[in-house]
Amino acid sequence: MSLSIAMPLNELCRLAEVSRAGFYRWKAQGPSADPDMELRDEIQRIALEFSYYGSRRVTRELHERGRRVNRKKVQRLMREDNLLCLRKRRFIVTTDSNHALPVYPNLARDMVLTGIDQLWRSDITYVRLETEFVYLAVVLDAFSRKVVGWALDRTLEAMLTIEALQMALRTRKPAAGLVHHSDRGVQYASGDYTDLLKAHSIQISMSRRGNPYDNAQCESFMKTLKYEEVYRNEYRDLAEARAQIGVFLEKVYNQKRLHSALGYLPPAKFEAHLAAKNMEAATPQLLA
Repeated sequence: MSLSIAMPLNELCRLAEVSRAGFYRWKAQGPSADPDMELRDEIQRIALEFSYYGSRRVTRELHERGRRVNRKKVQRLMREDNLLCLRKRRFIVTTDSNHALPVYPNLARDMVLTGIDQLWRSDITYVRLETEFVYLAVVLDAFSRKVVGWALDRTLEAMLTIEALQMALRTRKPAAGLVHHSDRGVQYASGDYTDLLKAHSIQISMSRRGNPYDNAQCESFMKTLKYEEVYRNEYRDLAEARAQIGVFLEKVYNQKRLHSALGYLPPAKFEAHLAAKNMEAATPQLLA
């Protein structure tokens, strides 16, 4: 007869007077820790910066960054992290001899925003779990800074960004004329993604080549997300990451976090005040 009793990890940590994050840090130091985690981390950065690169170009880029690793190992790690699943045949080929993807002008650069759902900004980042990497796509309203759509999964294919966009479309139901801005990554240039934008009469805008400042608002958001949520936690798996990041995006960032650019209001409250102001301005016209 076994004397062992199954006990939840939270309870074990409480009895041992250690945090769960501390337990995972200790566990990661053992023999089971992935010796290639730092290399994987660098590969993720390259894959997001050059999303159309295959293992050959990623290997060359690693060499340029001072990492000596052979292509077979890079190919294996990319396969394990779902970075070899992008298919160029899914994307429209243009006449741009330097870029085999659709290119759209930067419409966002000269826009003067006066309300919500005039400009959405989208971007992708990666999140490091205990033993793997997953990818987060977000859609932000540029005027209110609110996260209006997001998706977290193991894939970098267009379906990730499409899921985030579909959430934004469901929750906002924007009028025709909205501008959607992103980088030139294959996920945003794919026929499936651009067709969805066009079907909702959304204008397509993309950053200029090699100019990260064109989407600086999303870069700033991703930094906030990493420092205020991701780096403070050690997610066991995709399900836990999705649950906790979802709470941060929808309950903390949108509902509670104060933004200096919004008069120190959280995005949801800023939008509520804006709606009330617009209603107040429209009331005399309705009574006239």
